[in-house]
Amino acid sequence: MKYQDIKALPTKELFVRYREEKLKLTKLKINHAVTPLDQPHQIKESRKQVARLLTELNNRRKDYELKAIQNKAK
Repeated sequence: MKYQDIKALPTKELFVRYREEKLKLTKLKINHAVTPLDQPHQIKESRKQVARLLTELNNRRKDYELKAIQNKAK
């Protein structure tokens, strides 16, 4: 999923996808520790996807906080 696709998602769905991807990454790491994965690059891709989702969530949180401060100042 590209960053533009992530930006288009609603916040609730974005959070759900973040949790799912984080769980997937954890499972991949555990499975890789037990027996090597056939495609170990999946861990790298999953880690980057988690970072993309978290980046967008943090950007939205910061925007929301900034708007709240600006509205409070008015």
